[in-house]
Amino acid sequence: MPVNQIQISPYARQSRILPNCLIATACSLLLLTDPLGAQAPSLTEKPYAGLLEVLPGNLETWKTKPVWAEAEPAVMLGSAPPTASDEREEPGFHSLFDGRTLDGWQAVPAPTADAWTVQDGMIVGNGDRGVGYLVYDRDKQLANFELRFRYRFVGRGNSGVSIRAAHDRSGKRLFQSYHADLGHAGIGKQILGAWDFHTPGRTEHRCHCGDRLVISTEDQPQIVPIQDGLRAEDIRQGDWNEVRIIARDNHFQFYINGKLASEFTEHLPTEQRLLSGMLQLQIHDPAMIVHFKDLRIKRL
Repeated sequence: MPVNQIQISPYARQSRILPNCLIATACSLLLLTDPLGAQAPSLTEKPYAGLLEVLPGNLETWKTKPVWAEAEPAVMLGSAPPTASDEREEPGFHSLFDGRTLDGWQAVPAPTADAWTVQDGMIVGNGDRGVGYLVYDRDKQLANFELRFRYRFVGRGNSGVSIRAAHDRSGKRLFQSYHADLGHAGIGKQILGAWDFHTPGRTEHRCHCGDRLVISTEDQPQIVPIQDGLRAEDIRQGDWNEVRIIARDNHFQFYINGKLASEFTEHLPTEQRLLSGMLQLQIHDPAMIVHFKDLRIKRL
């Protein structure tokens, strides 16, 4: 296609995302002359002016520097997904993980820091390097929210996400929390898709995958089965599974791949409940590897 027929879409103008070939074409117009020595057409004149609206930097920069010296990774196709698009698709959500670093996260206990790394846009937890938690440390008093993310296991494993976590002064565990359990397909409904209560000083009730639990003011449980909820065959073994965790006041829901896995509602006195706290990813066992990505949250 002749350069003077190139059209710049409105989306490209807004997002500043355009193919590398288009950037190269623009640079060639600025830097090259034809074999007879005539200067290339000016990008400030039609029909080339549209290119300047989406090129990073300014005209003088592009005349004096090669394309790779000024272009930012976010400009190239195939780089990190645009956050503006994500916000349009999921209003109110924002990312907890930049896909490149563990900025905003802290390993606990500290000696387990080597167990958590970033590879190919995902958080990797390796149990052979340590067992513990990766704590989101930019807000340690999260209360009401919806959390979304994807996970997968390399082989067998036991992991999960703790919410409203706080240091356990009883010493029974590192933290007290409400814990959404994850594990490999076939690990059992008492783990995969279950809620665990890490709550010393009160009954740690059963809430397995398939359970809808209500805890009375007297700490008595009532469990009824969830209809049309998560089944074992809904889990993608070795592949990515999508999770939604919703915490709203005293009501908690845990979804995997669009199916309700378990939920609970508690009517205990306020002083016996966890009202806010940390968000944590877990490595439960040695000899396991778990991957997390696309972590985002919406305050409710």
